[in-house]
Amino acid sequence: MSLLPLDDSRGPLPAPASVPAPPSCTPPATALSPPAPAASPVRSPAAARLLRRAAVLLPVLLIGVWAAVDWPSVRGGTARLASADPWWLLLAVLLTCLGWVAAAVVRQGSIPDRLPVGLLIASQFAAGAANHVLPASVGAHAVTLRFYRSQGIPLARATASIALYSLAKPIAKIPVLLAFVLAFPDMLELGALVPDDGTLLLITACLVAGPAAAALLVTLVRPLRRPVLALVRTALSDARVLHTRPSRVLALWGGSAATPVLQGCVIAAVGASLGLPLSWAQVVFAFLAAGTAVGAVPAPGGIGPVDAALVLAMTAFGAPLGLATATVIGYRVLTVWVPLLPGALVLSALVQREVL
Repeated sequence: MSLLPLDDSRGPLPAPASVPAPPSCTPPATALSPPAPAASPVRSPAAARLLRRAAVLLPVLLIGVWAAVDWPSVRGGTARLASADPWWLLLAVLLTCLGWVAAAVVRQGSIPDRLPVGLLIASQFAAGAANHVLPASVGAHAVTLRFYRSQGIPLARATASIALYSLAKPIAKIPVLLAFVLAFPDMLELGALVPDDGTLLLITACLVAGPAAAALLVTLVRPLRRPVLALVRTALSDARVLHTRPSRVLALWGGSAATPVLQGCVIAAVGASLGLPLSWAQVVFAFLAAGTAVGAVPAPGGIGPVDAALVLAMTAFGAPLGLATATVIGYRVLTVWVPLLPGALVLSALVQREVL
């Protein structure tokens, strides 16, 4: 007889206890643990310094190249101004400085944000140097856009401000022209100011090609639609806000109307220093009419088409051709070449200080 039971009523033996695994250095990923951040590209400090130095030196290099190309005009205009009346030239210099202040006033009037006055005027002085290098005011707008962004202004608002600035200046010139026509009705006899067929065709092509190209680009390129619509909404909203503030309205529209008058007064002062036999009203009206007639032609700083139309307008008033040409050349030397190098240096200094 066996001592072992035939059936074990105690059930199966318990399983051996599992030995816990040693702790791992990297805990297992769970659904709640955030993903590991991707490694960000490291920007080379040497490359950043090299890029900034290039941006600082680029304006001066561009001006040097332009001076070498257009050196005969600079030399001839400077020789003309050397024999001019210095007191009239001093007045022209003061009026030129007021033009930069007027441009800064219009920039402030085109944006709701408050901008630092000193840096704003300095940026417009630097923008004048960039404006004479690139056509259609592209250089000045690029400098102003960089200044806006450095002041923490969003890109959509900064771009909308530049668009409003560009729109207000030609619109504000219309009542100024009408005021001159009403005050001096004899100026309407200037049939020579009417552009010829070729000039009218070029102006019409420039006015139509820009909006048409922009509309076609927005229609064909889908990624551009959302930012363009956002820009339009921002521009309309900011325009409504600005026109509820009397100070902004006065700065925008008053400054836009005063800017061409100041530029015409600079030409009149240069003409007076050279003995130009025209009144100030005739010279200012000639400048307004010339800028309106061919101002749409894209040229750096308006140099070229506006100069030719201005000479034609002053000769239509009875000024000698040689003296009218000397006045326009002296005006360009005084307002473009004299402040060009200081403006480029200010532009480089603002880039160095990271204001631009």
